[in-house]
Amino acid sequence: MNKVLFLCTGNSCRSQLAEAIVNARLGDTWNAVSAGTKPAGYVHPRALEVLEEIGIRHDGRSKLADEFKGIDFDLVVTVCDSAAEECPIWLGKGKRVHHSFPDPAHAEGTDEEIMNVFRSVRDDIEKEMIELLNAHS
Repeated sequence: MNKVLFLCTGNSCRSQLAEAIVNARLGDTWNAVSAGTKPAGYVHPRALEVLEEIGIRHDGRSKLADEFKGIDFDLVVTVCDSAAEECPIWLGKGKRVHHSFPDPAHAEGTDEEIMNVFRSVRDDIEKEMIELLNAHS
């Protein structure tokens, strides 16, 4: 079983989406976890809502990256937007890849407009991370 760590800053949206999607869609070949350098302490409710829209129930929790020190990963993926946030550097084992996604938590507008941003990020993460992990299987 391959292991992947998704890293970001707050570990409340993007990395949680990636963790949940990979475990749901590729769980037979990949085990995904996620963490942040400055965890928000919660998983964003809208992230959970858009996961449920595609049939994924996620019981994740916001975790500090230090929790995974000493664990060997096959792949470590940073998913934070390098233009807007400080992305963590992973010093453990595992091939490192950076794939930036916008932070849906910063979306503004009506409830529906904000949800559409979350859906868009979710769909991009699903497409890009499945392609990435299939290429590394």
